[in-house]
Amino acid sequence: MDRFRELSTFVAVAESGAFNAAARHLKMSPPAVTRLVTALEARLGVQLFTRTTRQVALTEAGARLREDAVRILADLEEAETSARGATGTPSGHLRLTAPVLFGQHFIAPILRDYLDAHPAVTASALFVDRNVNLLDEGLDVALRIGELPDSSLSARRVGSLRHVVVASPGYLEENGTPDTPDALRDHRLVFSTGVSNLPTWSFSVKGKRRALRLAPALSVNSLQAAIDAAKVGWGVTRVLSYQVTDALTEGRLVEVLADFEDREIPVHLLHGEGRRAAAKIRAFVDFAAERLRADAERLMAR
Repeated sequence: MDRFRELSTFVAVAESGAFNAAARHLKMSPPAVTRLVTALEARLGVQLFTRTTRQVALTEAGARLREDAVRILADLEEAETSARGATGTPSGHLRLTAPVLFGQHFIAPILRDYLDAHPAVTASALFVDRNVNLLDEGLDVALRIGELPDSSLSARRVGSLRHVVVASPGYLEENGTPDTPDALRDHRLVFSTGVSNLPTWSFSVKGKRRALRLAPALSVNSLQAAIDAAKVGWGVTRVLSYQVTDALTEGRLVEVLADFEDREIPVHLLHGEGRRAAAKIRAFVDFAAERLRADAERLMAR
């Protein structure tokens, strides 16, 4: 405790430039401030300030210590805030966002269970297929699919996905099963512009990534429309694994070209404020991360 008081008093003097001003800020007597700084100097064996009758100035050693002391005190405050947030009761309104289908299939059930476990929390969810700026739109948590750009947001990886090329059993029986990416040129393809505006699908061929330029028979701006077209046997489409998990499990769709899909796509939960985040945010991220990691195999749809 004495070391903490010494450091915080030293920083107050350094920032105010005077012992009297630091004493007023700390609600201490000037002699008490002087004693603490003097004790710190004696313990370290260095002079931290040069003193005159009108002001004090940091020595070189004092300037170095000030930089470290400010960081140490900030880390301590953040650790205490984190501990209070971790043990506090989640309450208030939680706002989150996720891609449409992922939100419907995974986040919505998790969110309902989270609210059941924390009745002092209410929530609103924005499910859209675009990257929403959390600060601009007043959101607390985002689920993001794909590589993350550099950001001040805190990120927790909760799993990974992969692309899958799918068609209905009836379509494959009638038209044959493609055994290489190039063989897709002989099939009726359904391309979703919700993923990309460029009609290309990328595969791993002999250990190298190769972009296959497509000539789709149908282009749609809705992933669900592309999936529905494949389900009814109209053609072949390519989506993310989680988007067709149930259809693959139930046999309504069949995956083809699995040997050419080797790239894992990361999934993260993002939130601001780091360890200072409110209890409602920390609790949800912990809750959702555990559930999503448990669902990892289902997310990959293998």
